[in-house]
Parts: sequence; C-alpha cells; structure tokens
Amino acid sequence: MADRYQQLVNTPIGRIVSKQVGLPSPVKLERYEPGQPLISGPVLVGAARGGRLKDAAESVLREADAEVFSGIPGVDETFKALVFDATGITSSEELREAWSFFHPVIRSVRRSGRVIVLGTPPSDASNPVEAVAQRALEGLVRSLGKEVRRGVTAQLLYVAPKAEDQLASTLRFFASPKSAYVSGQVVRIGPAVSKAVPGPDSGLTIDWERPLDGKVALVTGAARGIGAAIAEVLARDGAHVVGVDVPSQSSELDAVTGRLGGSSLLLDITAPDAPAAIASGLKDEHGGVDVVVHNAGVTRDKTLGRMSEDLWDLVLSINVIAPQRIDEELFEQGVVRDNGRVVGVSSISGIAGNAGQTNYSTSKAGVIGMVEAWAPELAKRGGTINAVAPGFIETAMTAAMPITIREAGRRMNSMAQGGLPVDVAETIAWMANPASAGVTGNVIRVCGQSLLGA
Repeated sequence: MADRYQQLVNTPIGRIVSKQVGLPSPVKLERYEPGQPLISGPVLVGAARGGRLKDAAESVLREADAEVFSGIPGVDETFKALVFDATGITSSEELREAWSFFHPVIRSVRRSGRVIVLGTPPSDASNPVEAVAQRALEGLVRSLGKEVRRGVTAQLLYVAPKAEDQLASTLRFFASPKSAYVSGQVVRIGPAVSKAVPGPDSGLTIDWERPLDGKVALVTGAARGIGAAIAEVLARDGAHVVGVDVPSQSSELDAVTGRLGGSSLLLDITAPDAPAAIASGLKDEHGGVDVVVHNAGVTRDKTLGRMSEDLWDLVLSINVIAPQRIDEELFEQGVVRDNGRVVGVSSISGIAGNAGQTNYSTSKAGVIGMVEAWAPELAKRGGTINAVAPGFIETAMTAAMPITIREAGRRMNSMAQGGLPVDVAETIAWMANPASAGVTGNVIRVCGQSLLGA
C-alpha cells in the first residue's frame, strides 16, 4: 500500500508545510539496484589511538571502490559514510575521542548516508574498565541514529580479537544501500566458524555480485510478501531457491520460483512427516542445502483471556516448533553443507511484546531463543544461525490494519516510514553470504530503529 503521507511531504509545498508545523518528514530511502556502486560518495575513516581495525576497514572499503579519506576533512566536505574505529578506547575518559571525531563532521553526512562505529565486544575486553567504555558505545550509536535523520543509519560492529579478517561482509552490507531500513543495531562478529570461508588468508575468493552462486537456499513461506522478496534477493545473489509453501498457495509459489529458475516444494511444515520430506527432497534433488530461511509465519490475534487453545497451538506450531523440527532433521541427516547458514524471521513483537499477540510474541521470542541456543552448537559443525526481527513492513497484512495503528507503525521510528519486504530480504542475504562466517548468534532488527523494543 502506498504511503500517501510520505509522498505528500516530499512535494515542494509538503516540505514547507511539514517543516512549519513540525510534522515528520520521511525521505525516500536509497535502496540497492544491481550494478550500482556499493557506496556512492566519499567515506571518512577515523580511529581512536591504538585502534586495531582502521587499516582493515580502509582495505575493505577500497576493495569496494569507495573513495576513502582518512585525514582532517575540509570545511565544506560532505561524506556518504563516517567510519570510526573505537577499539583503541580503553576507558570512559577516552570516549572523548569519539566526540572529537564525530563532532565536526556529523552534520556533514549526506542524505541516506551511513555512520558506523567499530568496537571490541565488552566480553573480550582486557579488563572491566575497557569493557565499560566499549559497552558505552551502544548508547552513542543508538543516539546518533535518532539524531542524524534524513535516511541516515548508524550501527555498532563489535569485532572480536582475531576476527579482523571477518569484517568485509558486514562492513560492506552496512555501508551500502542494502541496509536502508536497518539502524541502531549492534552486530557481533567473531572468528570464522568454518575453514571453507572466502577471505584474505584462505586462498578462496568471492564474487560480491553473486556470492551465493552454486548454493542452494530453502525458503519457507515463499509464495508472497516477505518470503517472495527473500527468494528474489537470494536468487539475485546466485542461489537456486527451493521455495516451500502450503498446497493452497501452489500457483503463487510456482510463479515465484518459476520466475527465479528455482524449485517448489508444497507441504504443510507442521505436518509430522514434513521435516523428513524436506530433507529427502533437498538431498535427492539438490545434494544438500547451504542456506535455510525459516520465514513461514502466521498471526492469530486475541487477548490471552479470549484466545482459544487452537489459536495458541497454531501460531506456536508454525512459527517456532516447525523450524526447530526441520533444523533437527536437516542436521541429523547431514543435509546442511559445510559453512551452512540458518536464518530465522523473528519480530520486534518477540522483543517488546504486543497486546493481543501473546501467542505471536511468544513464538517470535522463541525464534530468538533458537538463535541463542543453537549458535554454539552449529559453530561446532561449521554453520551459523542468526535472525532478523522486522518492525513495520509494508505488506498486505499491514495494509489491512486500521489507519491509526498503521500510521503509528510507520512514523514511530527514526526513518518515519515503513520498511519494504526487500529490506528484510537484503539483511537475510548478508547473513547467508559465505563470507559472513563470523556472524552468528545475532538478532538484527529491520525496523528503521523503531521506538518499540530494545
């Protein structure tokens, strides 16, 4: 459904009126189009004294053909991105260095620009004083995300010691238009969980335009909405997509997979034999799977006192029980290949809760629990597991909401607008990238830095 308000305030008269009366002024976000530059403008890179990631960040950006500046900028310079290596900050007093870098340039970030801070996970700090300072960076980044506006995003990337070679995939994603609706997030990057990972020391290369070339990706709930967008983006990145949906969605699913050169698998994921059917289909037809995306999900909203047992069971069965059963079957049968990826679709409702959605919020918090519980186990097998938590995304479901609730969902975030299904899909594609082997155990909100949740 079109956002008429956004269209109005971006007209010449609308911009004047909205500014005069103090209304939100959402800008049109820049989103990725195949073939365009990763970063369409200069990038200023700075570092606190003793930082360990500045050189690695500059190398990644230059390999992406970005125009990198590392000196003191001119008075009239503007930048598409600011990247600050804060790993050298070892005390709260040294947080002044972050102020010193950002203070003169933060108002010079261009529309739909990027602010990225690189830090050390507090759990990996050398002492409690350093841990406090590194944890403080989260407040800095989330506040910046709410100050910069104009479609600018802000993120904190915690890079563990000895994981410097795992920075490329994540820095490229968050510096690019692919992360248009992701802001205020904290990402933890550790050493690669698999040896078969593209990187400077592995001897393996990656085609950044088609990083999933030759890979097989399973996407549940792929017939429409966010699931169809996920299938589209993974196919764009080179994957053969196996779309799963219920038999009643056969024509819609076949249209999606047919357009993408993929395959369709029609079944109810809650059926007792569904996990075995999925595993055998992937093994027999494709020799295995590289990426598993648990997107299928439903809502059945009622307050808990009015909710029937059937409504509770249905939502839990589809949203969290079926993904667990499928994962267990795929790993038990060895269907997931080395350096495999599992991605769950959670929700900000699973973080913040939502009145009238106790079943849905419980199930989506369960998806987060899957990530936390399985990340260490899958790392032993050379695989990763992460989740996305969408906020207000423009879909048929949100278009059917009452207008007051719909407008509140659109405006109550730093972007003052709803996201698109492609925003969720791009985030999943970053998690699915073979070069994201150091990204596991993360839950990333795709919500424009919503005011709801953590």
